[in-house]
Amino acid sequence: MSAIPRPATRFLTLAAVVSLLALPALAQSVYRIVGPDGRVTFSDQPPPTTAASRPVGSATTGSATPDASAQLPFELRQVSNRFPVTLYSSRDCAPCNSGRNLLNARGIPYSEKTVDTVQDSEALKRLSGETSLPFLTIGGQHIKGYSDTEWTRFLDAAGYPKQSALPSSYRRPAASPLVAVRIESAASAPAATPSSAPAPAEVPVAPPAQNPAGIRF
Repeated sequence: MSAIPRPATRFLTLAAVVSLLALPALAQSVYRIVGPDGRVTFSDQPPPTTAASRPVGSATTGSATPDASAQLPFELRQVSNRFPVTLYSSRDCAPCNSGRNLLNARGIPYSEKTVDTVQDSEALKRLSGETSLPFLTIGGQHIKGYSDTEWTRFLDAAGYPKQSALPSSYRRPAASPLVAVRIESAASAPAATPSSAPAPAEVPVAPPAQNPAGIRF
C-alpha cells in the first residue's frame, strides 16, 4: 500500500477540524416551544408560527401581547382554570363595589358580568334563583350577597393565594353584559316579500342556561 502524500494528510486533518468546529453551529438550530398549557418541548424543526417560540440561546424576544390567562404565574393559572371566578354586579351597587375591591386587593383573576337589563335579570335568576346582587361564582360554588368572611373562606378553599401574585403587566378583562344583545341594522335585514300567509310569531330568545363561570365541583 502506498503512503499518503504529506499535503493530502494536511488537507484531511484540516477538513476534520473544520467539521468539528461546525458541530456547535448545527447544535444551535434547536427550537424551544412553549405550548398553550405551559409545557416546554424542544425540536430541531421550527413550529408553524414562531410567536411563542424561538431558537435556544437566541436573544430575540417576541413583541406579541399574550392574553390575560397567559400572563398569570403557573400556579395561579392552574387554580384559575380549575375554579374560575365570576362576579355579577350592577350599577350603583355598593356591596358590588366592596366585593370588587376585595378581589382586586387580593389579586384574584376574575371576569365580571353586569346585570342592567330585564334580560340580564332573568338570566341571573336562572343562575342563582334570585336577582339579588352581588352574586359570585367560584368554579361551581354560588355565593349570594357580599360577605368578606365568606368570600375569603371560599377563595382560600379553592387555593387562591392570600396576597396578590399578579404580574405588573396583567390587564383584567373589561366587564361585559350577562346577556349579549345582537343588533342588526335595517339595511342588512332581508327585504319583505308580499305574501298572503300570516307572519310566524316571534320566539323570544332565552338567555344561555349554562353556568358561564365554568365547571362545577
